[in-house]
Amino acid sequence: MSTTSRFTERDVSEFFDQTTQTYLSFWDSEGVLHTGYFADDADSDYAAAADRTSDILAADAGIDAAANVLDVGCGCGNFLLRLAERTGCRGAGLDLSIERVRFAQGKLAERGDGLPVAFRHGSATALPYADGAFTHVVSQDALFLVPDKPRSHAEMFRVLAPGGVLAIADFLQPKPEIGEAARRHVYDRVRWNSGYSLDGYREALQRAGFVDVVARSLDHHIRQTYQVLGRTARERAAATDDQAARTWIRNFAESCDEIQAAIDRDEFGWGMFVARKPA
Repeated sequence: MSTTSRFTERDVSEFFDQTTQTYLSFWDSEGVLHTGYFADDADSDYAAAADRTSDILAADAGIDAAANVLDVGCGCGNFLLRLAERTGCRGAGLDLSIERVRFAQGKLAERGDGLPVAFRHGSATALPYADGAFTHVVSQDALFLVPDKPRSHAEMFRVLAPGGVLAIADFLQPKPEIGEAARRHVYDRVRWNSGYSLDGYREALQRAGFVDVVARSLDHHIRQTYQVLGRTARERAAATDDQAARTWIRNFAESCDEIQAAIDRDEFGWGMFVARKPA
């Protein structure tokens, strides 16, 4: 069994900087790869499911036109742009990958509609914002990558205004130990050291000072996400003439199979958390 922690923030940033353009070229030019919340077992519309996750998280957080939102680990910017477009909120997005930040900045510039958001490069363990600057802090499938998770929780608590809301979806490590297959195909693949169980995550947020922590396990949805993505990848590979693209997509499909196996072994999971900073 394996629980070894090896990766640093630099390892994480370099991995996503190096893979961003490949991912955008071969898989999704819009840069979306968040876990989906599916309508039912027959639902195979990944894009709609990914949007549904964003909308559920926003609704649970109570984000509206008066909100000032920080998206920690914003990736290519899709979640924050959707929030601003649909609710009228202001916001900032921060990510450890400069390549993903550049993509988000370019996407914002291309829109040309003056959305009140900005993207910048930075670490979740040293947020470059003032105390109490935001009414809401959100994150999707990103904080699991932070090596010093307690520090990132403390930083999110700091930049929230009193009474502010934290709303995150994140990957989980349900078991304290994982097998070598899960380590190789799930954890090491994205430079992830280790994570929390659902209860462990709740307790970590409480230790950081958050109250009224609501935690939901969404393992069924993460398994369906990778089931749909794996099937889509194989269909796309079969229709792709470019050898490099076909190889990359087939490898991605195999990773989707391994991820489902890890979920079935209770070595990988997904949860949603909403909490509040005391007023």
